[in-house]
Amino acid sequence: MSDVIKLLPDAVANQIAAGEVIQRPASVIKELVENAIDAHATNVQIVLKDAGRTLIQIIDNGVGMTDTDARLAFERHSTSKIRSANDLFTLHTMGFRGEALASIAAIAQVELRTRKRGSSLGTKLIINGSVCEGQEPDMCPEGANFMIKNIFFNVPARRKFLKSNQVELSNIIKEFEKLALINHTVDFTLMNNGAVLYKLNGESFLSRISNLMGKSMDSQLIPISVDTTIVRLTGYIGKPANARKRNYLQFMFANDRYMRHPYFHKAILAAYNQLIPDDEQPNYFIKFDVDPESIDVNIHPTKTEIKFENEQAIWQIIAAGVKEALGRFSEVPSIEFDNEGSPEMPAYNPNPNISMPDVPVDRNYNPFNQGGQTRAPRATAVNWEELYKNFEQKKQRAVDGGDAPVAGSPVLNGGDDAPESNVFVDDDTQHSRYMQLKGRYILSPSKSGLMIVDQHRAHVRILFDRYIAQMTENSISSQTVMFPEVLHLSNSQNALLTEMVPELEMMGFSLASLGGCDWSINSVPSGIEQMAHPCEIVQQVIDSVENGSESLKNKLYERIALSVSRSAAIPYGRQLSQDDMEKIVSDLLSLVNPNYTPDGKTIIKIIGLEQIARHFM
Repeated sequence: MSDVIKLLPDAVANQIAAGEVIQRPASVIKELVENAIDAHATNVQIVLKDAGRTLIQIIDNGVGMTDTDARLAFERHSTSKIRSANDLFTLHTMGFRGEALASIAAIAQVELRTRKRGSSLGTKLIINGSVCEGQEPDMCPEGANFMIKNIFFNVPARRKFLKSNQVELSNIIKEFEKLALINHTVDFTLMNNGAVLYKLNGESFLSRISNLMGKSMDSQLIPISVDTTIVRLTGYIGKPANARKRNYLQFMFANDRYMRHPYFHKAILAAYNQLIPDDEQPNYFIKFDVDPESIDVNIHPTKTEIKFENEQAIWQIIAAGVKEALGRFSEVPSIEFDNEGSPEMPAYNPNPNISMPDVPVDRNYNPFNQGGQTRAPRATAVNWEELYKNFEQKKQRAVDGGDAPVAGSPVLNGGDDAPESNVFVDDDTQHSRYMQLKGRYILSPSKSGLMIVDQHRAHVRILFDRYIAQMTENSISSQTVMFPEVLHLSNSQNALLTEMVPELEMMGFSLASLGGCDWSINSVPSGIEQMAHPCEIVQQVIDSVENGSESLKNKLYERIALSVSRSAAIPYGRQLSQDDMEKIVSDLLSLVNPNYTPDGKTIIKIIGLEQIARHFM
């Protein structure tokens, strides 16, 4: 019997590793820029073509490599960062596994020009899908110049799953922000298709935050500094007044490495307890300096998940440090008294032992009206006998357990006898028979049983089909908003929205750039101006496109239509009148596909008569 265990070829093994290390163009940029930082580069240039799909070029002025080092660097598990397993617990570099370059070379065409600092001659190396096609001497500057072309050219399935150029550029900007923030003393340049997106000079941490996230961040941040034997915290936290519901800026770095740590994030939120609303999040930019031996970064290939030895103690230090910083700068909420809708303050009684007479107050009295005219009373007299009679009838119905409407008569929402739902009892003379259940479902009898309609999903389907039809006919009209609203975006979202403006204008939106990452929303599609918040609609459209996997060009209209429909549709919990429910059901049933939402969720459910009868057997 022949052996079945075989050693994988290097090219195959490298492609498997690339599946974990290199997921998209942003992953390539992360790995190569971190290598440049480890090589003590003070200037890093990132040049892209088609958001990295066609070309990713990383140029740095680091220490460079010899011709032998350049060739060895693309072999799997070859690295200059560690020498033994013990070095994993004393890491001072970003990279250490030796998998990045081998993974990149396995799924792209790579050209490297590098010259070691102090050498008179460099080397040029060409690798195509893990195969070295040539190496020769080259006159090039000190440092390294990586050109990564046609990413995933030999892995069509992986290339097919790349998103649109706009979405990939958005992901690149997110990765660039993390790298540029923590390496704030390094000069960075980011270009795409010849356009300079960022040009940053070495500066302080606060200046780098402002240049990346907006000049207004200077006045929104509070410095934090805590020094203990376990951890040293430095950086900035946002003022409670500048907390955000979305697009909040939250960055944590451990030993100059970006990390995600939900446990420490909760410690920060705990310090803001009762200072910000529950649905908002604070901004923060915090650096953790700890003993490398007390953390483990070798958990995930992306190295963003870090295990700390003293997590509970650090949690307490974070919470106390943030609270101390907030208190030091007096960032506590001011107390505002809102008397609107509050009960009247009782009249002052100088002698509490003597009860004051209950004197009615005439709010129409005008001390300056000296005309002597008699004013009409503000309200008619109350018919106490009729009120008492109605009260006794309700009491008797409650005792008898009847409390049910008379057959054929409507019980309207909001009346004295109105239950939680709108009900029309079935009889031969009544044609409108709808009931709203818990502000979520519309119930109506049908020939085969009971029809249940999800009111929000039904309205989404109706609006979506309407928008698609209007887009096909180019007949979407705009409604100017009375007060233009300002939309605040992150840098990555701003890059995405810039490409989406023409399509949004075809949908009926009118947007104007205010500079930086701020936009003014001046018009919205007609029919939704009273139903949804314009900023929320546009934000959800951006989120939908950012998280979508389809081609932006082919599916943008559908995603925009779906996002707008979701935002403008009747929300759960809204009470509907009989006319509202009847219109929703009739509009829904007139559609070609009334049973499912555009994203495949069920709208209508029929419970058959036989199924109902079984419950009473």
